[in-house]
Amino acid sequence: MKETALSATHKALGAKMVPFAGYNMPVSYEGVTAEHQTVRQGVGVFDVSHMGEFLIEGPHALELIQKVTSNDASKLEVGRAQYSCLPNEAGGIVDDLIVYRVKPETYLLVVNAANIDKDWEHISGYNAEFGAEMRNISEAYSLLAIQGPKAAEAMQALTSVDLKGIPFYHFVVGDFAGIPHVIISATGYTGSGGFEIYCKNEEVQQIWDRVMEAGAEFGIRPIGLAARDTLRLEMGYCLYGNDIDDTTSPLEAGLGWITKFSKDFVNHKDLAAQKETGVTQKLVGFELNERGIPRKDYTIVDAEGDAIGRVTSGTMSPSLGKGIGLGYVPVSHARPGTEIHIQIRNRNIPATVVKPPFYKG
Repeated sequence: MKETALSATHKALGAKMVPFAGYNMPVSYEGVTAEHQTVRQGVGVFDVSHMGEFLIEGPHALELIQKVTSNDASKLEVGRAQYSCLPNEAGGIVDDLIVYRVKPETYLLVVNAANIDKDWEHISGYNAEFGAEMRNISEAYSLLAIQGPKAAEAMQALTSVDLKGIPFYHFVVGDFAGIPHVIISATGYTGSGGFEIYCKNEEVQQIWDRVMEAGAEFGIRPIGLAARDTLRLEMGYCLYGNDIDDTTSPLEAGLGWITKFSKDFVNHKDLAAQKETGVTQKLVGFELNERGIPRKDYTIVDAEGDAIGRVTSGTMSPSLGKGIGLGYVPVSHARPGTEIHIQIRNRNIPATVVKPPFYKG
């Protein structure tokens, strides 16, 4: 079991630690609902250093990235980031990721922790054709997510960079918390604004301490992975291994907006054909109309009680006070407003298909 550079700090703060993607990670400190509301209303900080980071460099870096990712990385200028996915040859998704253009010929790929080895092998296999320089720096770097509507105001004293001036999905390499060169990225997985800070492992303790000091007057709190999940689900953001995986098409998952057929990428011909003929199932959001909590792999049934799909993610929404979830259903049941039912403890609980995000801010 791997530890992040801040594991001792989390334990000292009383975090409940659990195994996650091969790491010992803080799942909660004071409870998911309280932590969730801290991020929605104020500012919280997550240690998400288990995430993977690859550097792709050299004159052929863009060619490789264009081949293995679904989005069009040629649109990226230095200082911009892009959400994308790695399609596989079978119509599914190897992983979803964020691509950062750090320098003209240097890109940072941020991938999911559980998929680091799989993604590296996948990308390396295609790199035989291009010869880009690849470095896996995952175990040398840490990542903090400082999230919430008060994040910019709370953190401004720690940097000379104008935090409010960084547009969404843009980043700056600058000074932060006394460290001269860190990536300050206006990205996140919560839907409440804020930043993600990439730094070396030996720098992260200083940054964490300064972040907690600067944020104290704004009510900053450490936040665990449980609240990260409820926050992302309220926004309808996909979680790899739940809502997308090696068998789900990006088009089925509602990720057509990051699937650009203006270029040649892995399996683009089959996906283009699928777009032309139309998908048979779609990932939809739903809200329960009665009390209950939907969970992963619960069965979705129609009005007659016949199984039509499955829940991929579900929770009791702390912001809305009702059960919400994502799941795959036939296209015939995917239109917002359609009534479906979720099997919970042998009862078919009525639910309504809705278009995410569930939380509108």
